[in-house]
Amino acid sequence: MDEDPDAYRILKLRAEILELGSAIRQLQHEGLDDAAAQLLITRKRVQLDRLVKTNSAGSPP
Repeated sequence: MDEDPDAYRILKLRAEILELGSAIRQLQHEGLDDAAAQLLITRKRVQLDRLVKTNSAGSPP
């Protein structure tokens, strides 16, 4: 079974972004600082965007 490693990384990044979003909401609800989580989710979104663009262009990452 030959799986696309980029597709796996895309799914993994999406899952991490969802988890971070949940953590941010919880931190905000508790009134705690969420700056580090906000920075991390922004970085993950950039990684995902680059990977999706690269994958759709057909070029190697």
